[in-house]
Amino acid sequence: MKTIFDQNTRQEIIERAKKINNNSQAQWGKMDAFQMMVHCTKNANLLQAKKQYPRLFIGRLFGKMALKSTLKNDKIMSKNSPTHPDFVIKETGEVADIKDKFIQSIKDYSNVHSDNYQDFVHPFFGKMTLEQVGQWEYKHLDHHLRQFGA
Repeated sequence: MKTIFDQNTRQEIIERAKKINNNSQAQWGKMDAFQMMVHCTKNANLLQAKKQYPRLFIGRLFGKMALKSTLKNDKIMSKNSPTHPDFVIKETGEVADIKDKFIQSIKDYSNVHSDNYQDFVHPFFGKMTLEQVGQWEYKHLDHHLRQFGA
């Protein structure tokens, strides 16, 4: 299974991200391209253990099961999956204003090491290993880039 911690996979994601612009239309969902990039950048800060968010009650009930289901194979993520309230982006803007920050957040996965994840707890999925984070983040970014045709 692909992981965001692999250099070739990161480069593939970056090249796809470069194709997104203000004219990129979502094929599903409510976010525009700017909101998607802000959402993914914010998510990278969480997954790189730079920012923490409180656990969701629903995640305590179903998080582990949802993570296991998502990571059991290479199948792409389903459309219109629920989003943690802190990751719902309301503001709008220009893709050019966030694209470099978004791409840098992807590059920053090269600086992540297993010691960052000894106590890592995702607000929905709960405790995650480095391997799970890498696989899930690849699937998450792939999902959103597909959403915008990249």
